[in-house]
Amino acid sequence: MRADVMTEINRDPAPVLAPEAILAVIPALNEERHIETCIRSLMVGDARLREVPLVVADGGSTDHTVAIVESLKAEFPNLQVIRNPKRLQAAAMNLAVSMTAKSGTRYLVRCDAHSIYPEGFILSVAEALRQTGAASVVIPMDAVGDTCFERANAWTVDTPLGSGGSVHRGGKTSGFVDHGHHAGFNIDLYRQIGGYDETFSHNEDAEYDARLAQAGGKIFLDADIRIRYIPRGSVGRLAKQYFNYGKGRARNVRKHGQALKVRQAVPVFALLASTVGVAAAPFFWPALLLPVGYLAVLATASVGIAIWKRSPCGLLAGLISGTMHMSWATGFLKEVLFGRKP
Repeated sequence: MRADVMTEINRDPAPVLAPEAILAVIPALNEERHIETCIRSLMVGDARLREVPLVVADGGSTDHTVAIVESLKAEFPNLQVIRNPKRLQAAAMNLAVSMTAKSGTRYLVRCDAHSIYPEGFILSVAEALRQTGAASVVIPMDAVGDTCFERANAWTVDTPLGSGGSVHRGGKTSGFVDHGHHAGFNIDLYRQIGGYDETFSHNEDAEYDARLAQAGGKIFLDADIRIRYIPRGSVGRLAKQYFNYGKGRARNVRKHGQALKVRQAVPVFALLASTVGVAAAPFFWPALLLPVGYLAVLATASVGIAIWKRSPCGLLAGLISGTMHMSWATGFLKEVLFGRKP
C-alpha cells in the first residue's frame, strides 16, 4: 500500500506472517554488557522467531560484542553478523537492508542493543505494520536501571522534566503520531524514501520521520508493544548522549525547516537565561534569580523523585535533568552557530 493513500487502521484477520517476510536488525557498537540479554529477549516466544533473519550490524566493536554474538549462533542459527564500516546506526540499518533483505522481505524491524524486549516483539511489530497499513510503527520506551545512577536516570527521563513529555517515553495511548522510537518499517517505503540519512549520527529517526511525512507516510504508535530501555550510567556518557541529540535536532531544523517544540525550546531558554543571569549579576544582582531559580527547580525535582520512589537514588534526578538540559542545549546551539551549512 502506498504511503500517500493510507487513511485508517485496518485490523482485519489475515494469514499468519511468514518469518521470511521479516528482517530484524540490531545496530551495535561495544555492547558486550547488553547484547546477549537483548538477543535472548528477542528470541523468547513463538517458534517462528528462530526463523526470522536477525542481523547484528557491528560498527567495529573493540570489546567482546562480536564474539558473544558468534557464540550464540549455535543456539540461534538465524543470527548473522555483518560489519558496518561507517559505524553509525543509520548506516547499519541501510547496510543490513541492502545486504540481507530478500525479495520476499516486507517488514523491517529495528532493535536496540540497550533494550530488553517483550515476548514476541519482532512478530508483534510486523503484525502492527500489517494491521495498520502504516509506513512505520513506533513504540513507547520504559526506562529501567541496575545502578543507582541508572535508576535515577530512568525515573527522570520518563517525566516531563527529562523527556519533556514526548509520546514515546512512557506513552499509554496508541494512535498516529508525527515521531516516536522506531521499531518497524514497511521495507518498500523505507527504500522508496532512501532509508536513513547516513550523515546523521543522532536524530536520524526524526530526520527519517520528517521525510516520511513529506512522502505522505503514516507513523503509528502502538502503546501495547513496550520495551525496557537501560539508560546511560554516568554523567559523562549522559552529557555526550544529549549533546549529540541537541546537535542532531539542530541539523533537522536546518534541513527541514522544523520549528522547535516547547519541550525542546525549554532547555535552550534555561541555558541562555542562566548564562545571562550569571554574566549580568556583577552589574545587577537580581539577575542571579535566573540561574538560582533553575537550580531550585532541579533541587525540588530531586527531593520529589526521591520521595516518590522512596529511594535516595532519586536525589540524583536534579543532576541528571540538568545534565540533559544543558548538554542538549549546548549541542543545539553549537550546531546552529558553527555547524556546516548544507
